[in-house]
Order: sequence, then C-alpha cells, then structure tokens
Amino acid sequence: MSRQATIERNTSETRIRIRLDLDGKGTAQIVTGIPFFDHMLTLFARHGLFDLDVKADGDIEVDFHHTVEDVGITLGQALTKALGEKAGIRRYGMACVPMDEALVRAVVDLSGRPYLAYSPPKVAEAIGGNFSFQLLEEFLRALSVSGGMNLHVDILAGRDAHHMAEGVFKALARSLDVATQIDPRVVGVPSTKGVL
Repeated sequence: MSRQATIERNTSETRIRIRLDLDGKGTAQIVTGIPFFDHMLTLFARHGLFDLDVKADGDIEVDFHHTVEDVGITLGQALTKALGEKAGIRRYGMACVPMDEALVRAVVDLSGRPYLAYSPPKVAEAIGGNFSFQLLEEFLRALSVSGGMNLHVDILAGRDAHHMAEGVFKALARSLDVATQIDPRVVGVPSTKGVL
C-alpha cells in the first residue's frame, strides 16, 4: 500500500508544494527561502524516516510567519492524505530527544481531533538573528490542526534556542514515525469508534 501524498496550497501570501512518503528513507529536498527552517524540515525528514520534498515561495520579505504556518498546514494535509483511513497504524507515538543541554518531549495521537499543548521556555532569542522562536508554535499548531492530531510538545530543558528548536523537530519526527507505523497486530482502525 502506497502511503504517499502530494499537496499544493496557493494563497495570496504563499505558494507551497509538498510531497510526503511515510515509508521513506529520510531523504529531503527542502526550499522555503528560510535557511533555518529548511534545516529543521530536513532534520524532521531524516529522523522520522520520511521522504519529504517541500517547495515554498512566500512573502518572506514581509515576515517568515506566513510561510512557516502555511508549510505546517500543507504538511498536515499531506500527512492526513498519506495515512488514508489509518487502518493498521499504531496511532500513538512518543519521543524524548536530547540536544546538548536541551531536552524535548513530543507525544502524538493521530486521533483526528486537533489539539496542541506546547510548553516553550519563558525566554528564547531569535535564531540566526531573524528566525523568531515563537514561529515554532505557529508551525506546530498549523500541523496539529490540519493533520488532525493531538500533539503535546514540552521543552523540558534548554538554554540555546537553536538546540531547543532542533530538539522539537527531532522529537516530533520520532513520535510521528512511531505513530504512523503499521502494526501487524492492529486490525482495521485503532479505535473503538471504528474511525479516526
């Protein structure tokens, strides 16, 4: 069964095309015009073992917000499409990832019910001088809503904003890798409701 999807999203602010293969090898072709975000999405693909192509053209001369949020929306839509009816998946996933002094936990339920619980640090500087740390929350919220997932991300420790952000994307990738895996013991959809 092919678990791949290609989604395009075009607005007056962004033009985005994403191709996702849930059963990939972790290869990535990422071009968003935001180098740090490219780096994070590449890490996401590598550590989730997803094949991911992202091409985004956005109004980054105004702000990075629209591009980051719309990539999150489109990635969530691609994930939903690639999962199909979600038959046989594990549904839940959890990962705790250290990155030097930073420690991040991500827990996901591919329930079809979107909810983001996010615990960021009280203070985090911009990364590379221009990537606001707050953009991580915008990405996570967009992903959780459009991907229909209950997502908890807790930054348990950290001082360096780059390390904390990297921990977020790696933990997210690892938890989604587990949740999207096919478990041969699961018959049909893993829910007493019969649908996710």
